[in-house]
Amino acid sequence: MRIWVDGGLKDAGNALVSVLDHGLTVGDGIFETVKAEHGRPFALTRHLDRLTRSARGLGLPEPDHDEVRRACEAVLAADPVPLGRLRITYTGGLSPLGSDRGTAGPTLVVAVGETTRRPDTTAAVTVPWTRNERGALTGLKTTSYAENVVALARAHEHGASEALFANTVGRLCEGTGSNVFLVLDGELHTPPVASGCLAGITRALTVEWTGARETDLPLDALYAAEEIFLTSTLRDVQAVVRVDDRELAPGPGPVTAKAMRVFEERAAADPDPR
Repeated sequence: MRIWVDGGLKDAGNALVSVLDHGLTVGDGIFETVKAEHGRPFALTRHLDRLTRSARGLGLPEPDHDEVRRACEAVLAADPVPLGRLRITYTGGLSPLGSDRGTAGPTLVVAVGETTRRPDTTAAVTVPWTRNERGALTGLKTTSYAENVVALARAHEHGASEALFANTVGRLCEGTGSNVFLVLDGELHTPPVASGCLAGITRALTVEWTGARETDLPLDALYAAEEIFLTSTLRDVQAVVRVDDRELAPGPGPVTAKAMRVFEERAAADPDPR
């Protein structure tokens, strides 16, 4: 496995980052996960644009898109897996212990790992913790993921692959690494970005390609929805067949099935939709 670290490819065993990197010591970093099929990344331009928005939100220098593209091309050429999780990590760099950021400049790491196609259906659970729709990191894709690790472990304990959060005022928000869509009275809805959810790349494309409405929804809308599905970089569109103890149809419903088909067709037609 070859990994890009600060300007060049390194063997995995030699791809080193300082133990004093701010991304490690305080979680001062951002990242993007990009789907790559046969060496070709999907929606890379949108991912790089979001990486820049996240950098601005943390006060990091804006990443050089040309450099990141070169890094992505290099690792994909070095490890051309059929289906890959391309991970771009960008941190505050070498810094003193504590919250103050150092002056050495950011660290850029790009790596790819092989993955498999997700199942068409999955289960989800709700968790008692909340997303803060007014926090300093709201809407940024940061490396501060410990809350998601805890919630996802709860989901796995209950035989599910995703945990769903409400925000601080009890409105439906998002999953640990996904956005959620509901079919209510035959219409497709997803929580607005104002709920505190991440502005997912797959979410945005699904809204554009299906005409889904952004709607402020209570958490318990999950128990009234005729259909539910999740979107994310590696899930694409994935039907939810169980939420907590509520069983839905055993397979994708008609609205979900159409969204799956539309997403697959549009993504195949344009690997870098702007």
